[in-house]
Amino acid sequence: MNRLLSVLIAIVCGIAAVTANDSRLVYILPLDDEIGSTTWQHTKRALDEADRISADIILVHLNTYGGSVLHADSIRTALLHCPVPVIAFVDNNAASAGALIALACDSVYMRGDATMGAVTVVNGSDGSAAPDKYQSYMRAMMRATAESHGKDSAGIWRRDPLIAEAMVDPRVVVPGLIDSTRVLTFTANEATEWGYADGIAENIGQVMESVGVTEFRIRKFEPTWIDSVMGFFTNPAIQGILIMLIIGGIYFELQTPGMGFPSVVAIMAAVLYFLPLYFTGIASSWLIIMFIIGLLLLLLELFVIPGFGVAGISGIVCIAASIIIGLVENFSFEPGHTDLSVICRATLTFVAAVAAAAGVIAFLSSRFAPKGFGIKSELTHCQDIDQGYIGVDTTPAKLVGRSAIAVTALRPGGKIEIDGTTYDAVSSIGFVESGTLLTVYKFENAQLYVR
Repeated sequence: MNRLLSVLIAIVCGIAAVTANDSRLVYILPLDDEIGSTTWQHTKRALDEADRISADIILVHLNTYGGSVLHADSIRTALLHCPVPVIAFVDNNAASAGALIALACDSVYMRGDATMGAVTVVNGSDGSAAPDKYQSYMRAMMRATAESHGKDSAGIWRRDPLIAEAMVDPRVVVPGLIDSTRVLTFTANEATEWGYADGIAENIGQVMESVGVTEFRIRKFEPTWIDSVMGFFTNPAIQGILIMLIIGGIYFELQTPGMGFPSVVAIMAAVLYFLPLYFTGIASSWLIIMFIIGLLLLLLELFVIPGFGVAGISGIVCIAASIIIGLVENFSFEPGHTDLSVICRATLTFVAAVAAAAGVIAFLSSRFAPKGFGIKSELTHCQDIDQGYIGVDTTPAKLVGRSAIAVTALRPGGKIEIDGTTYDAVSSIGFVESGTLLTVYKFENAQLYVR
């Protein structure tokens, strides 16, 4: 009986093991917020985790109205290069940047009431359409993403590139689908009809059934608070503010040397700028070292080496270069590894932050600093008498060689008079009677000497 029970248990365990081995591991990445630095950080970590656990399928659960083109492009590129099949499930919305991300997936499934499209680049301030050069770049990005799916055996595009362009530009005409007066947005049925969706599904189970997967296990990406914090501080707008604080802190610290409030602000801003980049793998440790070296060179030039020469210029270059390179993901000195346009964009961000910092500094200096705008260290400050400073009176030194009259007896010290003004003096010839005519022959240690 015991032997029979053992055999039955072994059979059940074997069947369970075979079933587990036959089931597919589906990794779910939810993108249900505005596309930005946080969603990009989540995507990178999710793809790394999916690779680590050997996921068979990655399902991007989309419900977004769009967001940053920069981060959407980064997500698009990562999905296009992903070695694991990627499925997009548009739960409700895949608007703007969300449509770009959906198009980058190997297959797309939409709920019956979902929509996808409207990829026109807009200004963040008022929502108006951005200039045509931005639209041109987005058209090319959408077209290239559609073309990446290739053609079928009949030589027809699986994802028509012209339709992708029509989602960006209202001037693009797709015969039978859209005229030249509006930007294209698909319903689920339209997307399926025109080849931009592979089917309609109401839940993840139906999506898996549509791709022929009946046995599957789900592993869902769970963001941590650290991911959110890192995403917040790697947001370009926040990075621009941190750069402003670094520059402003350094400037105001040069006004009043010493570890004061500006120093604390600059150091904290530098920490919040570089550490998230380091922990997310965007920047290497040598960038932080370069920034510190730049600060040391600048301080050396200002407080040790007279003038402003090689050390000061090298310090400024190191600080600027470390900040700019920190804005470039996976920077490399290898030719062709880093896109020049990304470096130019990072440089423009830095220049804009410097210009904004200069404006803030000029405003604060005009309001709160009477000496005005410019680097004016306290080490070069002139202590004028008009400002209340008191020093040793040097007027008696100018009396050497003048004639004087002893107004009191000098024993040998006493008082003399020159041009109606009385001074203390010491006789070098011993006792002198009051009223004696004398000559001032030296001024030493703040004392007049007569004979």
